[in-house]
Amino acid sequence: MKKIAVLALSFVVTSFAFAQNNKLGTNDPEAKKVLDAVSTKFKTFKSLKGIFSLEVKDGSGKTQGKKSGTVYMKGAKYRVSITGQEIFCDGKNVWTFDKAANEVQLTEFDNSSGSITPQKLFTNFYDKDFLYKLNGKKSVGGKSIQEVELTPTDKSKPFFKVLVMVDDASKMINATQIFEKTGNRYQYSLSNVVTNTTLGDDLFVFDPKKYPGVEVIDLR
Repeated sequence: MKKIAVLALSFVVTSFAFAQNNKLGTNDPEAKKVLDAVSTKFKTFKSLKGIFSLEVKDGSGKTQGKKSGTVYMKGAKYRVSITGQEIFCDGKNVWTFDKAANEVQLTEFDNSSGSITPQKLFTNFYDKDFLYKLNGKKSVGGKSIQEVELTPTDKSKPFFKVLVMVDDASKMINATQIFEKTGNRYQYSLSNVVTNTTLGDDLFVFDPKKYPGVEVIDLR
């Protein structure tokens, strides 16, 4: 269950660190324009709500599992809901709730460069972990999509390639594919995005009163 949650948050995470200047190779300036446009557009939103899906395939292309969930964002706050688990963050604390165990782990929010937050999928494009290039446009579901390919500069990573699909019209990330060295492939898709809607601060705080008998494990 916890592994699925981490994978779900990878929609939320794996493609957020893009290299700007790297001595190991040369980045594509056209790809940078696409990523910059996503970041600029996202920063204009006061809030965001979207539906995401995760599909895992093995090396032969056979589907191993599917999950779907909802992500909410407001400033530094976020909430990720997926089958069996919910993650709440109010900008200070993070609650990870396991429904099957009726247990929630409470940790301090870490906004350092290596931390995981949904917001970084859209804005943190300038870390030195990847090289990127633009593969060009393709049509997906009637939409014009720009595909950006990323390769990790650290070759010890368990994956060797990440594809980020950006909607050419909305300047939003449409989907992300992560290719593992084992042959497994993880496809994350985002849809039904609603921006600048009113989201109360209580949405991002775990309230134990709403979960009778829940065990709170404070790791702060």
